[in-house]
Amino acid sequence: MANTIKFDPEALTTLAKAVLETEARAVAQLGERIDQTFIDACDILLQCQGRIVVSGMGKSGHIAGKIAATLASTGSPAFFVHPGEASHGDLGMVLKDDVIIGISNSGNSPELLSLLPTIKRLAIPLVALSGNPQSPLAKAATVTLDIGVEREACPMGLAPTASTTATLAMGDALAIALLSARGFTEEDFALSHPGGSLGRKLLLRVSDIMVASPRIPMVKAATAVADALLESSDKGLGFVLVTSNDTQLSGIFTDGDLRRAIDRDVDLKNTKVCDVMTHVAHTIDAGELAASAVAMMQKHRINALPVTDKEGRVQGAINMHLLLAAGVV
Repeated sequence: MANTIKFDPEALTTLAKAVLETEARAVAQLGERIDQTFIDACDILLQCQGRIVVSGMGKSGHIAGKIAATLASTGSPAFFVHPGEASHGDLGMVLKDDVIIGISNSGNSPELLSLLPTIKRLAIPLVALSGNPQSPLAKAATVTLDIGVEREACPMGLAPTASTTATLAMGDALAIALLSARGFTEEDFALSHPGGSLGRKLLLRVSDIMVASPRIPMVKAATAVADALLESSDKGLGFVLVTSNDTQLSGIFTDGDLRRAIDRDVDLKNTKVCDVMTHVAHTIDAGELAASAVAMMQKHRINALPVTDKEGRVQGAINMHLLLAAGVV
C-alpha cells in the first residue's frame, strides 16, 4: 500500500533543524575522545612506509572512500579497498609495509572481519574506526578510535546519519593532523591538484602563459604610430611593447594611448610611437607565479604586462585574456 505524502513545511523545517543539531552534537562529542589513542593512531599512520588502505562496507564504505581521497590529497598516500572484493583477490593490493584503516560502526561487519586473519598473518597494523569498542573489529585492531554516537539523526534510528558524519569528521581529523605533522604546504597540495584552480594558481608561472618571440608585439622607439598599430593588430594582444635599438624595454603603447593620441589630433603616420607611449612602470619576471601577474594587474588597473629580465630586456608579454584562458583568474 502506497504511503500518503503529507507536505507540512513547518514539520519539515523542525525535522531538518533536529537532524543538523543531532549531527553537530555527534561531531562535537568526538572532541572529548581526542586523547593518547588518537596520537597512537597518528603515529602508526605516520610511520607507514607503504600506503594507507581504507576499507568499510555499505555506508561506511562510502565514507572510507572519501577518507582515503582526503588522505591521498593531503600528503598521505592512500586508497580504498572494498572488503567484499578484498576477499576475492583485491587483498593482493595490500603490501606488508601498508597500514589498514577499517571502518565499521557496529564493528561486526562480516566482510571486514573476514579480512582479519590475513591482516594478522601479514602483521599489518590495523586502525579501527568503530562505534563499539568491545566489537570483534575493535578488539583485533592495533588502535581503535571510538566514533560512536548517542543516536542517529534518522527518526527511526535506522539510517546511518549521525554515525557516518562522525566517522567522516574523525577521518578529516586524522588527515589534517597528518598533514600538519608532515609539514604539507600549499605547494604540495597544488602538485596533487594540478587541474584545480588552486593548482593553477600555485603552479603556473608567467613563463607558462606569456607569449614569447616571435609572437611578442614589439617595435622600436622610432617606429611611426601607424606602423605600431599594424604590429598590434597583427599580434592581437591589444598593445605593443616599445624598445630601444636592442630589446631594452622603453615603454608600452596601448589602446588607451591611441585614444589619447587621437584626442590630441596626432598625425599617426608621422609621429613616433615613443612620443605617445606609456613609459613602463610595471613589469614582471618570467619566473613569477601567474597569480602574481593577476594581482599586479588588478592593483594597478591595467590589462597587460611586459615580461622582462633583471636588466629590463624583453622576454615576453602577458595580458588578462591569456590569464583567463589559462584558468588563473
